[in-house]
Amino acid sequence: MNSFKVVAIPTEVAQYVRASGKSPVYGFPAHKEIATGRAPCRHCLELIREQKEELLLFTYDPFREVGAPPLPGPVYVHSEECPRHNEEEMFPAGYQGRKLTFDAYDADGALRKGVFLSGGGEEEIANRLFADEAVHYIHVRSTEAGCFLFRLQRI
Repeated sequence: MNSFKVVAIPTEVAQYVRASGKSPVYGFPAHKEIATGRAPCRHCLELIREQKEELLLFTYDPFREVGAPPLPGPVYVHSEECPRHNEEEMFPAGYQGRKLTFDAYDADGALRKGVFLSGGGEEEIANRLFADEAVHYIHVRSTEAGCFLFRLQRI
C-alpha cells in the first residue's frame, strides 16, 4: 500500500487561467496554442494530444499550496475543461518509466533529498522517501525540462 496520494494542481487554478487568460498570483498572460510536442496537463495529468488539442502555458508556483517560499515556473493545462486527476489513483501511467526527479521536502519547505529516476520504480522510491517521517511531500519534476509535474502528499 502506498503512503502517498497524487496531487494535481487545484481545479480553481485551471479554471482561473482558462477564464482570465492570466497566471494566478503573477497576472502574466497565459499563452494558448495547439500542442506541438509533449505537453503534460498539470490538472488531469494526461498528455495534451499533439496537433489535436489546445494548451495553455502559464506561470505557476507549486509551493503556494504548501506554504513554502515561492519557486514559480511554466506549466501546461488543457485549454478546455478536463477532470482533475483523482488523488486516490496510483502513480499516473503516462509518467511511469520517464526521466523524473523526486524532490522530498519537510513540513517547513526544506529540501531533504532529491532522487533522479528513469525506467520505473516510481512508487517504490516514493514510499522509500516517505519512510523518512520528516518528509511531508514530494515534488515530481521532469528531469529533462526541469518543470513541476505534480505533488505526492503523505497520507
